This record gives sequence, structure tokens and C-alpha cells, in this order.
Amino acid sequence: MITIAYGRDIIKSTYDALSASDIRLYLKQDMSVSIKPNLVVPCPAHGGATTHPEVVEGIICYLADFGVKDVKIIESSWIGDSTIQAFKTCGYEALSRKYSVPLVDLKSDGTAELAHGETKIEICTEALNTDFLINAPVLKAHSQTRLTCCMKNLKGCIPDREKRRFHALGLHKPIAILNILLKTGYCVVDGICGDLSSEEGGNPVESNRIITGRNPLTVDTYCAELIGCVPDEIGYLSHGKRLGLGEYYSKETGLIELGAHEKPVRIPIGGRLADRYAAFIDEESACSACYSSLVFALHKLGKSDFSEIIHIGQGFKNRYGDGIGVGNCAHGFTNCTVGCPPKATDIIDMLRAL
Repeated sequence: MITIAYGRDIIKSTYDALSASDIRLYLKQDMSVSIKPNLVVPCPAHGGATTHPEVVEGIICYLADFGVKDVKIIESSWIGDSTIQAFKTCGYEALSRKYSVPLVDLKSDGTAELAHGETKIEICTEALNTDFLINAPVLKAHSQTRLTCCMKNLKGCIPDREKRRFHALGLHKPIAILNILLKTGYCVVDGICGDLSSEEGGNPVESNRIITGRNPLTVDTYCAELIGCVPDEIGYLSHGKRLGLGEYYSKETGLIELGAHEKPVRIPIGGRLADRYAAFIDEESACSACYSSLVFALHKLGKSDFSEIIHIGQGFKNRYGDGIGVGNCAHGFTNCTVGCPPKATDIIDMLRAL
């Protein structure tokens, strides 16, 4: 089951998504819980690279009300950056003080070597020793693997020397094996404003959603299509399926949407990569989740692959005519990809066909 909560109150959306999810089937009050955000670089979350501290705050509040008392936040920034600085810059020091939740820099942690077949991987002991690991990544693009979300976020639970080795091994297969060896208890995806083009941030696309689910492969395949990626084209997803990590998202998975009829209307923000596509979009009161799907699709296609204006938003309800529409509100156009929001992959398919 996957649960999505829409809204700009990030703490509430996170809390509500967990409350409506099936996490209670796996979580116990006496468990030690470690929350693993994505703090790859010391940059505030509004840039699209790092997990909003409000997401982690929503998780902490849910755990407290559930009765869990042993909670930590664990992370290791990428090679060359300081986790301590990331904790400070990204707002986690203040969060730690507010809730008396320890921050653990895994760069200073010990490791244990685990094996899957002939592949051996060193994993930080804090991550291995916790009873329940909550994986809290950002849904964003990646320069090498196209997508970074739940499965790839676990790279922050290995030492820097292993991160280097993963790149030498091609990233995809070791990421899949890492997810076999290090079990995720639950996934809470920050889908607020992930970066459109890179893991480093700077080109965020406002989507305003929190996505939760048990299985990292299932959640990742759902998220991949949201940003215009075909799951089988992402190596670590196909490797994960072959290794038995889980199943791809399908209609049988089950999907719960909270606030689906109150999705926040997009607030245009200047100076972003998304503005490159404004000339191709006729937008009237579009919800941010729907608009972001269109922007991801256009970015994947490239400007040269289309020429007509695309209509999107609540302002197109009950309007009919020739042209291209995106989303349920614009279904009256002769060519339209429906959905609330539609997947970027479906928009890409429509535009390619045209």
C-alpha cells in the first residue's frame, strides 16, 4: 500500500500520511527507531536536494504519539561534505534540541561487513543495529542513475570508502544488494520540491506531497513514473526486482490519497529551470502536483519534441476544444492525459504520439 498526502503544511501532511498508512502493522512501541533523511549536501531543503526538517518532525511527532521513545536521526553526507554542517544548515540541530532526538554522523561510525552471494558490503553499525529504519529521502532526479529516492538513499548508511567503491562498481547492482542487506522498516518520501535535474539541488519543482509505503522498491517504482522515468530503465530497480527485494508498483498495490480534492494551487516561482517551459504551457489555477508532472515530462522530452501549447489547471474545467490538455480538469481537449495528478510517463507517451 502507498499513501500520499498533499498540502503545504509539511508536518501535518507527513503525520497524516503515516496515520493513514499500514506502518502500525510493523512498528512496535519498544523498538529503537532511526530516521535516515537525505542530507547529501549542506543546503536548505527549498533548493530541492535535502529532506525538509518538517518531514522528519512529522515522523517524530507520529512516533511520539505511537509510544516510541528511542528515536535517532542518522546520516552521512556525500564524500567531501560535512554531515555536521549539513545537520546545522538544513535545520536538524534545532530539530534535535526541540525534541531531544540525537543526531548521529555515520561518517564517525563503525562498520560491519555483510555479504549477499559473492558481494560484500560494509554498512554502518548504527543503521544495522536499529530495530526499525525509517527511510526519508527526497524524490528527485540524479545525474547518473536518473532517479534517487528510497533505495539510493541508503548509500548514506555506508562509509565513504564504500561510496567510492559503489561508483567503481557502477552503482546500480550494489545499491540493490545494499537494500537486501539493510532492511528498511518504512519509507517516507519528501515529495515537496525535489530537484528537476540533479541530486545537488538548485532547480526545484514544487509538488507538495508526502509519499509513504513499506517496500522501497515498490515506492521507488511509483515515484519514478511521477517524474517521467520508466522503472525498468533504472538499473538498481530492475536489479532489486531480480534479487527479490519486492514488486514494482501496480494497480494491485493499493493507493490512498489524502487531500486529493484540496491539492494546493501552484504558486509561480521565478528563476527556476521550470520557467524554461512556461512558453509552452497555458496554466490556469493548476495544482502543484499536476503542474510538476508536466514540467518533469517536458524536461525529459526536450523542447524540440513538441510545439503546441499545453493546457493545464482547474480553470479549464468544462471547457472543450481542439488542443492538448493535461490532468482531469483539462479532459475536454481533443488530446488529454487524465489523472489527478497524471504520471509524467503518461504525459510523455501522449506528447510523443502527437
